[in-house]
Amino acid sequence: MSIDSREQWLQCALGELTERFVNQAHPIPSGLLEALDADPRRGAQSLARRIRARQERNRSEGQRLRHLLRFETELWEQGLVHVAGVDEAGMAPLAGPVVAAAAVLPRSYRLKGLDDSKKVLDAQKREALAESLKRDVVAWAVGRAEVEEIDRLNIYHAGLLAMRRAVEGLGLKPDYVLVDARTIPECPAPQRGIIKGDSLSMSIAAASILAKTTRDRLMAELDQRYPGYGLADHKGYPTARHVQALREKGVLPIHRRSFGPVKEVLGLVEPGEPSPAQAELFRVEPIATTRRKS
Repeated sequence: MSIDSREQWLQCALGELTERFVNQAHPIPSGLLEALDADPRRGAQSLARRIRARQERNRSEGQRLRHLLRFETELWEQGLVHVAGVDEAGMAPLAGPVVAAAAVLPRSYRLKGLDDSKKVLDAQKREALAESLKRDVVAWAVGRAEVEEIDRLNIYHAGLLAMRRAVEGLGLKPDYVLVDARTIPECPAPQRGIIKGDSLSMSIAAASILAKTTRDRLMAELDQRYPGYGLADHKGYPTARHVQALREKGVLPIHRRSFGPVKEVLGLVEPGEPSPAQAELFRVEPIATTRRKS
């Protein structure tokens, strides 16, 4: 950046510089930070500190995203092009299906802010991430296991069924599948279960965002069909409000009859009695790697 152009930037209002280089995150012209440091105005020096803080956050985010791609990068370097991440949402709720998603990312893909859906607490941010993923990914799909299947198979195996359906719905056969903490039966590709994979793999994190947002929208639709239960707010989870609504209004067709609080309302178990069907609710299998076919 020449002295003349640097002087031109410094003639701009500090609000304009803040909007351009902090809010809009435009690249910083060479020499501008040093010029702001030397500017006697406190606002100019404060702006220099804010720009440096943004640069540091960007560097940290870049490092986090590179680390989040380490499993995918290892597989890409082996020549495996289509690496699918798989995760589910809705294992613990008393109502609604369990929803799984599968996502195949482009090589070296990075999406700022992408993380395990449980860490992205703002619903609007999750929706924005989901929209970016749907636009950018090579392929994505969701799979569901309905309430009747949950009650028949138990929630653990119903979650695996939803995962398998998500993989089968991709429209392509993945070269490899990364799964959050489990092994999918009858998976059409070699796979690896990674404990806490939604925090360690970008593909699994992408799947967790897609599964969570898909299920949340579904529960909002069910709230319109079954008003008064608060489904749009608690998404079917066993909150005090949900359990109270169950007791006052009764059991809906979308409630999981194998889950303890629902069974209590139906009079099938005594209050506080453990529900055998939930024994495997959060069972985690050891990390398992299926050998790649030659």
